[in-house]
Amino acid sequence: MPNPPLLIIYTGGTLGMVPSDAGLVPGHDIEARLRTALKTLPPASQASLPAFEVIEYADPIDSSAATPADWQRLAGDIAEHYSRADKEYAGFLVLHGTDTLAWTAASLAFQLQGIDRAVVVTGAQLPLEAENSDALSNVEAALRFAALAELQEVAVCFAGKLLRGVRTRKWDTHAFDGFASPNYPLLGELVDGEPVLYPSRGLDAQQRGLPRFELPDYAALGGSSVVRIALWPGISARLLAAWLRDDGVKGALLEAWGSGNVPDDPEILGVLAQATGEGKLLVAISQCPHGPVAIDTYAAGRGLLDAGVLSGDAMTPEAAMTKLVHLTAQPLGESERRERFLSGLVGER
Repeated sequence: MPNPPLLIIYTGGTLGMVPSDAGLVPGHDIEARLRTALKTLPPASQASLPAFEVIEYADPIDSSAATPADWQRLAGDIAEHYSRADKEYAGFLVLHGTDTLAWTAASLAFQLQGIDRAVVVTGAQLPLEAENSDALSNVEAALRFAALAELQEVAVCFAGKLLRGVRTRKWDTHAFDGFASPNYPLLGELVDGEPVLYPSRGLDAQQRGLPRFELPDYAALGGSSVVRIALWPGISARLLAAWLRDDGVKGALLEAWGSGNVPDDPEILGVLAQATGEGKLLVAISQCPHGPVAIDTYAAGRGLLDAGVLSGDAMTPEAAMTKLVHLTAQPLGESERRERFLSGLVGER
């Protein structure tokens, strides 16, 4: 019997865009275009590619317009095809715009906890048919990684590198090597055209058993249920309160300085304490891209602990925000939400 195919889901993004009088716009007919491009590879490379099928969204979007509802829709499609009785897929490949690719990858990881096959997200800095585009090489690499049975998590593949989805950030607006994993090593790389996974870095050992797909209705959160606030010198309690005292806000990500420092201002700390006292889930990470917060190290950070703010450790902003969205969308009590945030669910901390 032949091996099950991969399923490619095309959501939009630069990879599939085509020129128009108004500039680049989302393109269609992606399956034919992909197969045409892959035929330009050397014969040996073509012969070793895994089989695949393609789903194309009828309304491909620029990823800058993606919302939590789009994350939920995509995870739902993957979960549906994962459990189809009439068709088995060896893994999944998501084609996505680069602007919010890391956000989608992080959300998929939280929604598809425990998945026992690969979900690889990729895109491109240039359209598929553009001169010297990176699109074909990214698709080829992603196909090869997605076919590995040992890969059992959501990952990002870009420029021949494989990164954990909840550890990934877009690092450069134009460079082909545009994504980085600042606080976790690579899961794998292409070596002489072959996908190589690095031992002991994957989630497969921690995810034995059946997948637990958590698919909340993110649309019910509305547009302002979780907010992201980067502190700046001179921030006032009044401005902070304008965000946190909104009845529609259920959680907030605070980007503090250094290892988790905030102004030693009783009014600011009072605003934070009031928010956590109302059951809002507040989390702090560092504005530094490398290294964790340690909010009990300096006196300037202990006020966060006293106010009930949780440590985000070395999580990326994308992972911390999507985890907040995920947890506040679940029918959980306050104490369980806090406990789950402090727990590593999918290798995010």
